[in-house]
Amino acid sequence: MDDVVIEDVHDEGSPYRPEKVPLANQDVTSLALTVGELLSQYGWYLLAVTVVTYLLVQHLSKRRSAQRGRSSDPQTPQDAVLVAKRQEAMEAARRKMQEELDAKAAVFREKQKQQEEEKRRQKIEEWESMQQGKSYKGAAKFSQSTEEASSSSVLKPKTDKKPLRSADYNPLTGQGGGSCSFRSGRRGPSSGG
Repeated sequence: MDDVVIEDVHDEGSPYRPEKVPLANQDVTSLALTVGELLSQYGWYLLAVTVVTYLLVQHLSKRRSAQRGRSSDPQTPQDAVLVAKRQEAMEAARRKMQEELDAKAAVFREKQKQQEEEKRRQKIEEWESMQQGKSYKGAAKFSQSTEEASSSSVLKPKTDKKPLRSADYNPLTGQGGGSCSFRSGRRGPSSGG
């Protein structure tokens, strides 16, 4: 058998090269390659410039807003007079409210004193009624009815009363003159039916 060698014929004796197929969007691919090359060579520098630019913009915006804030402060004498008048009006309103509060507090304290005086007077009346032999709970009724009773009648002193039962009465034994005693029930057929 013969040795057969197959050779592809290409350009002038150069080794085999695949053919390049033309791409549809040549502009986009070239742009992507260019951006990729820039980022690979200058990426860190671009990042640093971006951060510095951002910080500079933030600083300038803060400074501008601070200048606006200062410009809104009253700088004219007319504005200063207006502010002073407002403060005086606020102080006057505060003083008026404080005076009203003080007056209400004084009225409240006066009512408290009157209530304490009334309680003290009632306690004295209760004490006097206890000294006269009246009961504690009857003291309130007594204090209300003393004005009515003083004009129509005179109080009578207590007298000794007789005991209702004899001294030898014992309710457990049933003896000693008590009217209640045990009686057994009637014996016989039941009346139920």
